Amino acid sequence: MATCEVCGNDYWMAFEVRTVNGATHTFDSFECAIQKMAPICEHCQTKIVGHGVEVSGRFFCCAHCARAVEGAQGAEVRDAVGARPA
Repeated sequence: MATCEVCGNDYWMAFEVRTVNGATHTFDSFECAIQKMAPICEHCQTKIVGHGVEVSGRFFCCAHCARAVEGAQGAEVRDAVGARPA
């Protein structure tokens, strides 16, 4: 069994998430994984669970939040999977 690093639950179905930089995290639920790893929207402060958007290295939950903060580059963002500012 493995122990969740967020809630401390020792659970036989715990799972690991490996990051791009090689770090490994252990969780007992997606809820705990999201709590620990999901980026936070720089405009509305919500956890970004879906695709979200990135503008100038900053993360936003949606195009609306990106447009509210990022001016000209944000104005180019549309809510669509795979869309990226030029």
